[in-house]
Amino acid sequence: MRYPDGGGLTAEQRKRREEVRMRAVDLFEEDGEVPCIARELRVSEKSVYQWRRTWRTGGREALCSIERDQ
Repeated sequence: MRYPDGGGLTAEQRKRREEVRMRAVDLFEEDGEVPCIARELRVSEKSVYQWRRTWRTGGREALCSIERDQ
């Protein structure tokens, strides 16, 4: 996933966000419903829909954080 300037996040924060997205993928693979996934992960349904779209077109790798040299 891409955010301008890393979204202003530290490497640790980016790692945590990636972990949340990877958990969402696990739930997509279990046929989880978007509202349930959003509640479980404490994120918006809009984010979950976006992640699912990205995952369907690019797989798990498409949701990985991009490493940045700081």
